[in-house]
Amino acid sequence: MAKVKLTKNALKAERDALKRFSRYLPTLLLKKQQLQLEVRTLQAKVEAKRKEEETLKTSMVSWVKLFSEPVDWSLYLSVKHVRQGEGNIAGVDIPVYDGVEFHRTHPDMFDTPIWIDDGMRALESLISLRLERRVLEEQFRLLSEELRTTSQRVNLFEKVKIPEAKEHIRIINIFLGDQQTTGVARSKLAKGKSAARTALEEGGSV
Repeated sequence: MAKVKLTKNALKAERDALKRFSRYLPTLLLKKQQLQLEVRTLQAKVEAKRKEEETLKTSMVSWVKLFSEPVDWSLYLSVKHVRQGEGNIAGVDIPVYDGVEFHRTHPDMFDTPIWIDDGMRALESLISLRLERRVLEEQFRLLSEELRTTSQRVNLFEKVKIPEAKEHIRIINIFLGDQQTTGVARSKLAKGKSAARTALEEGGSV
């Protein structure tokens, strides 16, 4: 614990600090609760997107493997633009997935397998799911970092700053109280001596 100045000014400073910490702590606790809820929600969303991806990949494999012709999908499909906006949760700026635009080249119906159109649509869905999942994972990362920081601040206030301020106030109050008691005792002693001296002087003049 830092050395405490045992003065009235120091006492006021510690009381002001305690009020400030006590006023700020509920806001931090509320933010921590909100972040915890959002992080749990995002975790569930990321897991749901992963499952959607796996389900789609499984369904693709089940019909693509029936055909022996290898396909170079990059000849027919590529990502043109990923639309991404911005959002804010609990004061944290996060990316928001807003869709994807594809560049498509229509395959020659005579030189390509009959199922290639279905394959392109399925691949578009898979790419879109994967891009959305990655944005959700970035949201999760950003909010998790903010949650760690907020939790550290809550612990700092609850376990260090507030108890420290209270202890400083207690120490200063004891010291100032002792000083006041000593001052009163000295004043009474001085008055007693003065009264005794006056009594002696009056007695001597009789």
